[in-house]
Amino acid sequence: MLADIQDALRKVYDPEISVNIFDLGLIYEIDLKELPKVTVTHTLTSAFCPAADDIIKDIQNAVTSIEGVDTCDIITTFDPPFGPWAMSEDVKLTLGIWE
Repeated sequence: MLADIQDALRKVYDPEISVNIFDLGLIYEIDLKELPKVTVTHTLTSAFCPAADDIIKDIQNAVTSIEGVDTCDIITTFDPPFGPWAMSEDVKLTLGIWE
């Protein structure tokens, strides 16, 4: 089920960067301990992200589309703050980020 949720989250894009939120590193935790409820802890690229509400709604829709998931609680955090350390290597290459 975790892999299915991760795949669903790869279909949710940050509209400002046009990269999916999972590979961008915005998903910090997917908690399956209380199935059929899933809790997703995520961050945003900025505390002032104008698309925050849309991203949260898209996360909820993606996760609850998975069979066996009834509800999805979303926790938004800025600790740790978003940065290139969280991105997949493919995203870093796509965005031209070298660490």
